[in-house]
Amino acid sequence: MKRKYTHLFFDLDNTLWDFKTNSRCAMLETFNKLEIGKNGVQFDQFFNTYSQYNDELWAAYRKKEVTKKELTRQRFQLTFNSLEIKGIDALEMNELYLSEMPKQTHLIDGAREVLNYAKSKGYRMFIITNGFKEVQHRKLLNSDLARYFEKIFISEEVKTPKPGREIFEHAVKSSNAKKKLSLMIGDDWDVDIVGAMDFGMEAVFLSPVEESIKNKKNDIRVITSLNELITVL
Repeated sequence: MKRKYTHLFFDLDNTLWDFKTNSRCAMLETFNKLEIGKNGVQFDQFFNTYSQYNDELWAAYRKKEVTKKELTRQRFQLTFNSLEIKGIDALEMNELYLSEMPKQTHLIDGAREVLNYAKSKGYRMFIITNGFKEVQHRKLLNSDLARYFEKIFISEEVKTPKPGREIFEHAVKSSNAKKKLSLMIGDDWDVDIVGAMDFGMEAVFLSPVEESIKNKKNDIRVITSLNELITVL
């Protein structure tokens, strides 16, 4: 049977690399090194407050409403202000946190099995990810994922974040791929799936929580675990 796809484009964070687990571990290391607990703040309180600001700022960054420097400073400064934490420099904490992040190597369940399978079947594989280039490249190297991918397309380097059409177009053209033979796999509906669909690329939505896929378009294939991708390929 003729294979439907030749080129696979994967998101990185929370699709292959377990961002939720790894970011929490990196933040705990940073929190302890800077002795933030001395301010009378519990780690969970700090992490939850930070996560809220970080999500809001990333949404603004994708819309080009804030710069990288503003995002990296404000996500910590706003957290400090909210929790009345004094005496810690926001950019210093950001730098320490980003240095700890790539040291974490937890992967999404099934990631290595799926990549080994796809490689054995001769698929050409690529990454399309939002994020900072210095961090994303090191994540892939330290978690032994880089060897699976021919090219890594990072929003900061391409100058357009997902879901912008430009990053998908750039990735497909740079990979000598045909759009109709390409598949995007990601965990973020708006960023990965809608972005790919708007470009005209087929997509698979990784959604472990079934509640989150209600009211989505019925013509998109949904998998609740990464291992299910094998049934699509």
